[in-house]
Amino acid sequence: MPSSNPQHDEPATRARPIKGSATLIGARGRMGRTIAELAPEFGFQVAAALEVGDDLAAGIEAGGETIIDFSFHETTAEVISHAVRFGKALIIGTTGHSIDARASLLKEAAKVPCVWAGNYSVGVNLLNALTQRAAAVLSDDYDAEVVEMHHRFKKDAPSGTAARLLEIILAARGLGPEALRHGREGIPGERTRTEVGIHALRGGDVVGDHTVIFAALGERLELTHKASDRAIFARGALRAAQWIRGKRPGVYDMQDVLGLSEPNGNTAAMSGHSSSR
Repeated sequence: MPSSNPQHDEPATRARPIKGSATLIGARGRMGRTIAELAPEFGFQVAAALEVGDDLAAGIEAGGETIIDFSFHETTAEVISHAVRFGKALIIGTTGHSIDARASLLKEAAKVPCVWAGNYSVGVNLLNALTQRAAAVLSDDYDAEVVEMHHRFKKDAPSGTAARLLEIILAARGLGPEALRHGREGIPGERTRTEVGIHALRGGDVVGDHTVIFAALGERLELTHKASDRAIFARGALRAAQWIRGKRPGVYDMQDVLGLSEPNGNTAAMSGHSSSR
């Protein structure tokens, strides 16, 4: 018997009038499927759903005004090249780039309006801002470590979110990537003041947990974010796709989208973004 309560008859996702179109790359991945499901909620039509191996040039040319890429790091350069060629805005959510490769890709991506973020959730981006503040206030008396955990199917490590947190800490302390310690084993000796630890855990169906630790003698500060629903990342990516429309060329991140950037900051010039699938 049909429900007499009209609220029970509403779909889980409320479609809005179509105001934009998107080309989705990585359409059959976990994030891709979630973005496609939620796109109507943000007024987006998925004009083209592509996978690695498809004719990306043809799909991007004929597809939407904005490209949302949650595929694989090996494909990012091609996606950016086609975005620049056809004048399309970019939302990049792909992980696994080396520091050098990412720096090169960012230069190309800056030729079009692009949001490239380590994580698209609102909570994680607040974690980024809090980590930046804590790293600026706390001296190297506070040993910094980052711990992340994801589902057993994740292919890269550390996660893009963890990589961004590490970049924030390294920048605040004036350190380079040589300061990173990816786990420890054997007899590594006493911890130095100029190292930052990163530990990647994998198991089960964990959507994404991230903890930043600042540990001193006598006290410890921990900043933690735990995700339980992949939809938070998809909604953030779609929010970024709304925001990027009409912006000048340059690479932005979710701090810009959410208005969390420093007033005098220029995140469009930043060279340390990563992402997550």
